[in-house]
Amino acid sequence: MATGSSSTHGHGELAAPSQEDLPLGSVVTSSGRVSTAEEFEEIPQSEQPFTPVQLARLDEALTLTSRDTGLRFSIYLGDLGADATARAADLHGQLEGSAEAVLVAVSPEQRVVEVLTGAEARVRLPDRSAKLAVMSMVASFRESDLLGGLLSGLRMLGDRAGSRRH
Repeated sequence: MATGSSSTHGHGELAAPSQEDLPLGSVVTSSGRVSTAEEFEEIPQSEQPFTPVQLARLDEALTLTSRDTGLRFSIYLGDLGADATARAADLHGQLEGSAEAVLVAVSPEQRVVEVLTGAEARVRLPDRSAKLAVMSMVASFRESDLLGGLLSGLRMLGDRAGSRRH
């Protein structure tokens, strides 16, 4: 798997979105994250990477890490295409509040992991920290522990970013 990279995308102040500003099927959660429901083709449980319990653990980790740090953590799991770095940068740029966003993009089939940070997030998560988190995730992925790798990576990134700044 490739090592992660950091990049800066977006500038300016982060304003909390109001419910009226969100697309249909979206809601602002109590942690400030925007959760959006989208319709997807049904995938049999046997082909899904996580069980419902594992998904709940991953969602809880994302919520707690985002709440504790004040940064917006997101995970993308899937094919990143021919130019994985460019696709990950595009996905990061689409995130609400991308200046304070941290995207962990994983393409298991391509064996690629990218960690991208916005301008504000990068101050608290330098490239070296992202690379260490990627190395930890890759070690778990090699042992076929996708969930453990993601949880470990989130924990490392959150620990390095530190508590929310007031």
